[in-house]
Amino acid sequence: MKKSALQIARAAYQPKLPVTLTGSVKAIEGEPTQSVADQEEIQKLFPNTYGLPELRFEKNPNPIVGKPVNVGVILSGGQAPGGHNVICGLFDGIKKINKDSRLYGFLMGPGGLVDHDYKELTADIIDEYRNTGGFDIIGSGRTKLEKQEQFDKGLEILKQLGISALVIIGGDDSNTNAAVLAEYYKKIGAGVQVIGCPKTIDGDLKNEVVEASFGFDTATKVYSELIGNIQRDCFSAKKYWHFIKLMGRSASHIALECALQTQPNVCIISEEVEAKNQTLQDVVDYIANIVAKRAAQGNNFGTVLIPEGLIEFIPAMKNLIAELNDLLAKTPDFAAKTPAEQRQFVLGNLSQNSATVYASLPEGVARQLTLDRDPHGNVQVSLIETEKLLSEMVGNRLNEMKAEGKYVGKFSPLHHFFGYEGRCAAPSNFDADYCYALGYNAACLINAGVTGYISSLRNLTKPSVQWLAGGIPISMMFNMERRHGEMKPVIQKALVRLDGTPFLRFAAKRDDWALSTAYVFPGPIQYFGPAEVCDQPTLTLQYEHLDK
Repeated sequence: MKKSALQIARAAYQPKLPVTLTGSVKAIEGEPTQSVADQEEIQKLFPNTYGLPELRFEKNPNPIVGKPVNVGVILSGGQAPGGHNVICGLFDGIKKINKDSRLYGFLMGPGGLVDHDYKELTADIIDEYRNTGGFDIIGSGRTKLEKQEQFDKGLEILKQLGISALVIIGGDDSNTNAAVLAEYYKKIGAGVQVIGCPKTIDGDLKNEVVEASFGFDTATKVYSELIGNIQRDCFSAKKYWHFIKLMGRSASHIALECALQTQPNVCIISEEVEAKNQTLQDVVDYIANIVAKRAAQGNNFGTVLIPEGLIEFIPAMKNLIAELNDLLAKTPDFAAKTPAEQRQFVLGNLSQNSATVYASLPEGVARQLTLDRDPHGNVQVSLIETEKLLSEMVGNRLNEMKAEGKYVGKFSPLHHFFGYEGRCAAPSNFDADYCYALGYNAACLINAGVTGYISSLRNLTKPSVQWLAGGIPISMMFNMERRHGEMKPVIQKALVRLDGTPFLRFAAKRDDWALSTAYVFPGPIQYFGPAEVCDQPTLTLQYEHLDK
């Protein structure tokens, strides 16, 4: 495969480890932990791995050579920049423990473990993937490790290969599964440690002990470059309104970070919409009023950032979707009706409030809500083109305002969705360092003999050599939530905190950004040059540290 000039140069980049990990390390135990909520229920479900202490690593003045260890690694879920570096750090870490240690990658996600599909990752393979984006070294998948037969089937290949530790690189669901697997293997005395690593560009796997999930830094820098380019074009042409949907179904961290970096005219934060119990029309009116005020200044252009999951945060829309799911599940012959019959049937069988919301939607979106179902029979909300829905409804509102004499201008919308563009980008220096250290740190957790832990690095706004390394019991992050009709232990998802400094900084400036065209153009990710240009963490992370 031909390599670009950047690939060749990046292959030579050596990620900077925290000082405590640069030699032999020893694990220092902290206080016993408990889950963030539902302590009694979580403890009953995890009797063998609950209440474990936090660990921190320090330099070991009396280094000893460890025994060879065979380790398995899985990439789980959607891609995120830096995954390859986690594996490279893990490889280097176990080789540092003992040069005869071996690493096996299970192919295409957790399914590779269950199906016994794997390959050994040797130095020649590893060196081809250092500091590169993507998950293509072993591929990823979304198979969930939830059933005992899966655990037992996986254990067969682990025993066959002499693997005594498994590292699962994934988001909140994947690390929840890692904790369940660790508990089961501990319960049956399988002799297999399970360690997690925090991955997701959405930024919703974080808390007091996991300061950031990897990939968020790179992805938001990629999106912010694209938004900045659009804003430069927008400011140059002065005739288009750009509606930009950004990945992040469960939380608005990406939209908020991109807004802080680029200063758009409008950015909707889903968590605020829900907290204020706003309707879809409230959101539309908010955008339309800004469009009208800018038009009064002679500015018929602007940018609007929209989180992917906005629809599910609007209380009235959430109720509508829930009613539609129930209604259509009970109506197997729905698809046989004509479009007109379908619309009348839906309107006649919804509650009055939901029927009003349904009737207010553009016909294409309303129809999409009734036709596109997932395998569980639910509306596929991620397929709804929210950016087009909003621009169409804003256009309709502006026509009403024009008839009322409240708007004089021209509204020409354009639409974008930035998602996959950022998931496999070459990792920023921050993510290259962070991911490599997460993997190396996971090797240290394996050497410490623990299971059911997630690799943790803190102090992330400091230079990487000053980061604090250690491990956190995954059960510490659990609460109980209803999933598929049952209460299940899951890692508590981190939403945008409306009382947090990142949101408050945004909220203090957005009215000015709305009217003043205060665009910032971040430009592309910089890999070479001064640290203040190349190594800066996200503004979200910097502002969150002001709260501590």
